[in-house]
Amino acid sequence: MIHQKDKNAIRQVRHMRVRSKLRGTPERPRLCVYRSSKHIYAQIVDDDSAVTLASASTVEPALREKVRELKKADAAALVGQTAAQRALEKGIASVVFDRGGYLYHGRVAALAKGARDAGLKL
Repeated sequence: MIHQKDKNAIRQVRHMRVRSKLRGTPERPRLCVYRSSKHIYAQIVDDDSAVTLASASTVEPALREKVRELKKADAAALVGQTAAQRALEKGIASVVFDRGGYLYHGRVAALAKGARDAGLKL
């Protein structure tokens, strides 16, 4: 009998391996990414105090209308730009990029590029 591998469980193992090496500090917080089949989410987190400093996603009402006619990669770039702008408003200039166990390809790479283009240093 053939058994399907649970791709999300495998991703979570990769994510824990990445997270064991990354840590967000107040000087350089962590930009973490979650990707679902329809939406993408980005949070900027200070792990020392366990606080989310800024966030953006395609589910937000402010971005939902803009994202509706865009492709998924373009929507991810817009989320990255929005998260970077919100971080820069709070005085955060550089972050550690946490890809969340996903490959640095497609929407995850587009989000990172959008954040860099908006002025955030990854």
